[in-house]
Amino acid sequence: MTKHVVATAYGGAEVLSLVDEQIAEPGVGEVLLDVRAAGVNPADVKRYSGAWGTDKGKLPMRLGFEVAGVVSAVGPEAVSPTGPVLVGDEVIAFRVSGGYAEQLVVAAADLVPRPTEASWEQAAGLMLAGATAMHAVTATAVRTGDTVLVHGAAGGVGLMAVQIAKSRGAHVIGTAGAGRHEFLRDWGVQPVEYGPGLADRVRELAADGVDAAIDTVGTDEAIDVSLELVADRQRIATIAAFARAKQDGFKALGGSGPGADPGTELRNAARLELVSLVEEGQIEVLIDEVFPLAEVAAAHRKILRGHTHGKIVLVP
Repeated sequence: MTKHVVATAYGGAEVLSLVDEQIAEPGVGEVLLDVRAAGVNPADVKRYSGAWGTDKGKLPMRLGFEVAGVVSAVGPEAVSPTGPVLVGDEVIAFRVSGGYAEQLVVAAADLVPRPTEASWEQAAGLMLAGATAMHAVTATAVRTGDTVLVHGAAGGVGLMAVQIAKSRGAHVIGTAGAGRHEFLRDWGVQPVEYGPGLADRVRELAADGVDAAIDTVGTDEAIDVSLELVADRQRIATIAAFARAKQDGFKALGGSGPGADPGTELRNAARLELVSLVEEGQIEVLIDEVFPLAEVAAAHRKILRGHTHGKIVLVP
């Protein structure tokens, strides 16, 4: 038997339960993974909160899109993007279903090697935010010498976008509250406070103008300032303001937004690039807090309160 988390109804964190199940043997192209850590993401909350619908046919609902662990059994023809999978391999699995678990059967195609420079917790928190950020940086064609404005630079996706943009040789200006400015400076970002006058404050920091903008917060201010400062609307991307993107003709990214580009192939390809960037020391996953699997409700309440400073992770 193994334990996993389910949402038994739609609602708040109180609907989450830890239950037992009999784990299946891996089939063709599958492996059994002993989970060492599972990343917690706002998307997990949206699934059972009702933000993405309330189809009772999806209950009880398993949660968790990203995990890191050790392969404990291998089915026939289990081949990952880097080759045949072996028992004992230390891996990241993304994108999976039901990652909040002690053990999990996953497709071998969803596996990439765990970076040796990353802890289990960091490995489990790398992929969802990292692939989203890679999509945004690629979609806005960030390159050496660019000045990039990242809205919500201290958040999970924002901080990843900052690091990836810098790895490509860009200069980054990032919006955040005043209390997060020193934190952003430590990551090589020029911080700027959001609020009235934001466009003028960014201009003061960007003498040669702003080449691209990435919005991770979805506010009208973020969009209005991006449109004002970036000449080419194809170099503006949002992961949140989907209606504004349709209205104003810039890029919307992600699988949950109407009309947005899910970027499935790009995000899948990004997995190995993210591993390489971690190995090279160019990006790092910041961990805010680690919770035992049994305390999943507490982990989700912290996500719901907002203002986390890095990834929330569950460990069995």
